[in-house]
Amino acid sequence: MFLVSHDRAFLDNVVTQSIVFEGEGRLKEYIGGYQDYLDAKAREHDFSQRDSLWSQTASAPKPAAEAAPAKSAKPKANRTVKLSYKEQRELAALPDQIAALETEQAELAAQLSNPDIFRDYEKAAALQQRAEEIETELLEKLERWEELEAKQGGEAV
Repeated sequence: MFLVSHDRAFLDNVVTQSIVFEGEGRLKEYIGGYQDYLDAKAREHDFSQRDSLWSQTASAPKPAAEAAPAKSAKPKANRTVKLSYKEQRELAALPDQIAALETEQAELAAQLSNPDIFRDYEKAAALQQRAEEIETELLEKLERWEELEAKQGGEAV
């Protein structure tokens, strides 16, 4: 059954999935009501920003303005900052931890994309909660990875 309403609270309480007009004749399906759609869009936006930031830092060379210190600044001795043993081990483990979280996230997304999962609301809610926890953990680990890489490269943290 298709239901069209402008009452967002009603939609949140009644629907199990939403089909949203994305523009340019595109439709996209989201699991849950209106608030779930807003949350999913926010996550998509965060992921697109994280991915663009990650691809920029991973593949793009540093601009000359960022790489070279300002001429008016006091010159500093060229020294590299070494990571502590604990930080080196943490840095080495982060890619595997991130990959494991991304794999779990993909598995949860596959389970949540199955409409039958919502027959058991408690299980669906638990899966959605875990998906949100994974997203938070991923962002924290990616930020920590960037910090350690910058510190290892001698950049200011």
